[in-house]
Amino acid sequence: MKAAYTGTFDPITLGHTDMITRASAMFDELVVAIARSSAKNPLFTLEQRVDMAERALAHIPNVRVCGFSGLIIEFARQNGVTVLVRGVRNNTDFDYESQMARMVKHLAPEIDTIILPPTAKYAHISSTLVREIAQLGGPLTDLVPELVEEEAKSRPWES
Repeated sequence: MKAAYTGTFDPITLGHTDMITRASAMFDELVVAIARSSAKNPLFTLEQRVDMAERALAHIPNVRVCGFSGLIIEFARQNGVTVLVRGVRNNTDFDYESQMARMVKHLAPEIDTIILPPTAKYAHISSTLVREIAQLGGPLTDLVPELVEEEAKSRPWES
C-alpha cells in the first residue's frame, strides 16, 4: 500500500522526520509530498525544501520525496496513493485535520486519511517556530536535522 505524508516542510523538522520514520514502517511506500504553497510565502524554495527532505530522509529506503502543487487528491490519484498521513500536535491541529480528512473523503472516496500524534519529545516543534528562531539567530539544535540547521545558519536572513 502506498501512502503520502504531505506538508510544506518549511523547513523539515525532527518532528517531521520522526513522523515519517514511524509512518514508513506502516506502508510499502511513503511519499513525502512537499507542497509549493505560494500562499504561505515559504522562506525556502520548493527545490530547497525537497533537497533538505531528501537528504534528511535518505536512510529510509521506502521513502520518496517530491514536490507538488495543486490539490493533494490529484497528486494522490496520479501517484497511486490511497492513504494520506497527517500529524496532529494539539486540538487545533486535530480539528483542522479532521475537517480536511472529511473533505478528502468527499472529493476522493477512494483515499483514506490517518492521523498520527507526535512522539512526546517532538510535540512542541513547529516549522513556524523554527523559522522564527532561525530568523532571530537562535539555536536549532534538537529541533531540525543537522543539515537543516547548517542551511539556516548559512542563509542571509532579512532583518
